Amino acid sequence: KRCGACGLVRYCGLTCQKDHRPEHKSACKKRVAELRDELLFKQPESTHLGDCPICLLPIPLATSQHTIRYTMQSCCSKVVCDGCIHANRMREREARLPATCPFCRTPVPTTDEEAERNKMKRVEANDPRAMDDAGMHRFVVGDYARAIEYWEKAAGLGHVESHYHLSCLYVKEVTEGRGIETNMKKFTYHQGQAVIGGHIFARHNLGLSEESKGNIVRAMKHFIIAANLGSDVSMEKLKRCYAGGSISKESFAAVLRAHQAAVDATK
Repeated sequence: KRCGACGLVRYCGLTCQKDHRPEHKSACKKRVAELRDELLFKQPESTHLGDCPICLLPIPLATSQHTIRYTMQSCCSKVVCDGCIHANRMREREARLPATCPFCRTPVPTTDEEAERNKMKRVEANDPRAMDDAGMHRFVVGDYARAIEYWEKAAGLGHVESHYHLSCLYVKEVTEGRGIETNMKKFTYHQGQAVIGGHIFARHNLGLSEESKGNIVRAMKHFIIAANLGSDVSMEKLKRCYAGGSISKESFAAVLRAHQAAVDATK
């Protein structure tokens, strides 16, 4: 039997493993931390948004509610970029066709109630993106227990955005006055899962956290990975770090090129 945490040592049985635990504990913790860092600092192929299911180009990143250039379809929960939505509308207008979803061709709902029914059908079908959206709606109206329930279920199905929402939920600044218990262990876990899944805002926040602790090398790694995925805020942070001498000229030049390529890929 191999140690389930680090995988470094094999045992003949459970008794042998228990007897060896005091001696193995230190090396085990060190290896577990190394394995976690390997996952944490691996450059994701794309952001948590992935690619548009129609044009297959990366979904553009949004820095605020006013810069969102994609829409989640209530009928199928697919996230479609604004370019494909516009192209579909032009096609329908020219051919005088009824408005439909650009992905699954389901008729577009005519009322908010119909759209909400569509979303709840997706929730009942265990669609993690629909669950995440439902969780956000419950959070906005103050139903925090239900929001957490939706997000935890979606996170359990691997939804990165739900991990990020949960990580934000357990810090003191958010829990205060909402009847939610601050839980730094859950915060750390969900933030880590969001970072590994390619969530650039979680990545940038983790970089800021490492910087505040004096872990400059780790902080730079997080900022570089986020900038490579197209994060403007991380790129601006790296510019200031380069001016302060925290990053080399060669590394800064490489991340500039990668950031521009990521931005260009979404156009």
